[in-house]
Amino acid sequence: MNTAWMRAVLPLCLLGVLDAEEKNYGYALLSRLSDAGLEGVKPATLYPALTRLEEAGAVEIEWGAGDGGPGRKYYRITEQGREQLRRDSAAWRDLNRTVTSLAKDRTAADS
Repeated sequence: MNTAWMRAVLPLCLLGVLDAEEKNYGYALLSRLSDAGLEGVKPATLYPALTRLEEAGAVEIEWGAGDGGPGRKYYRITEQGREQLRRDSAAWRDLNRTVTSLAKDRTAADS
């Protein structure tokens, strides 16, 4: 996937994953994104996106015990995050319809 597109949709995807789960930590979020088809998201891209979501009030952080190691930073979606998810999901669907329509029209015109 185009890197700019990945960065643009990453917050929406993170909110979607966090909405489906009680909470999760960074490595597990990377794994969930990869399993869903967003392969190649790097920690250097993930953690700044999570920080921006936290600063916007869309996610909150909770420290918890790690699996036999140091503590982990867990991320949980907030009500504000759920509202952002609903709003951004609707905007994404509209954009997807528009881009699909324009790309299809352009392809048909070239034939």
